Amino acid sequence: MISVNKGAYKVISEIIEDKERLQVDVIKVGDSTVIDMGVKAKGGYEAGLKMSQACLGGYASVAFDSINFGDIIMPALTVSTNQPSIACLGSQFAGWRINRKQEKFFGMGSGPARSLAIKEKELFELICYEDISNIAVIILETNKIPNEQVLSYIANSCGIDPKNTYALVAKTSSIAGTVQIAARIVETGIHKIHELGYDPKKILYGYGTTPIAPIGKDDTKSMGMTNDAIIACGSVFLNIKSSEDDNIERLIEKVPSSTSKDYGTPFYQIFKEANWDFYEIDPHLFAPAVITINDLRTGKTYQRGKLDFELLKRSFGIK
Repeated sequence: MISVNKGAYKVISEIIEDKERLQVDVIKVGDSTVIDMGVKAKGGYEAGLKMSQACLGGYASVAFDSINFGDIIMPALTVSTNQPSIACLGSQFAGWRINRKQEKFFGMGSGPARSLAIKEKELFELICYEDISNIAVIILETNKIPNEQVLSYIANSCGIDPKNTYALVAKTSSIAGTVQIAARIVETGIHKIHELGYDPKKILYGYGTTPIAPIGKDDTKSMGMTNDAIIACGSVFLNIKSSEDDNIERLIEKVPSSTSKDYGTPFYQIFKEANWDFYEIDPHLFAPAVITINDLRTGKTYQRGKLDFELLKRSFGIK
């Protein structure tokens, strides 16, 4: 049986063994373990790569690449997986809001622990997955190290002993933070297709590439650039096996980010005009720039969307 938590723990063991080279800090908080990948720790690109692998439950390959637009070359990331619905929706998707007012802690929870806590019951029922593991691994996008009470809440929600609970943390405005967000490229495409009503279990393989955003002066600026990297220049290739009554050509028309009414303005500006409220932003914007679908049943391949280097340059502030 596939266990994304056990798969992620293998990555964590590598991180702990190589913590000095990766420039990360391993911290005992109560009985639990926090690995600081980019809150106070220096971290770096490889730390972000390891964080991405853990977030995908160990069921995807993550590798560095580069993207060239005109005379500008940017670092990029490529992700591939043979278990797209489980690795991306069952593990990586940031669907657990850890909002603990009494501890003054907020972080977006993603990664394998979600498949134990099952806070998004409908999604896990759809992909027919629930992990069985005595280890819980959560990834937190946050600018604060979680305290013992927060980690106990996570452990209890997962039904796991706190001593077997691991949290990888990084703020958005860190190298590791931007890398692990870029690694969500395939998940972004699959989630958009899921939101359009298509069964993600029909997606058999996923591959995606996107630029790695530069670091902004704060988390909000960095969040804008990391979103724009995917929205403007992220590309996803999915191999699916359709049913006879599926209309893939109609589906793919609705997937690219350019179908959104909010498309064309840097994300930071959109967020600001929405009074910093995500729910005021058109949800269709959260998608890759280009989507390609290869239907293994019919042998047909469809592609929609465009790479928008000018939008990316505006967002990144490249002179």
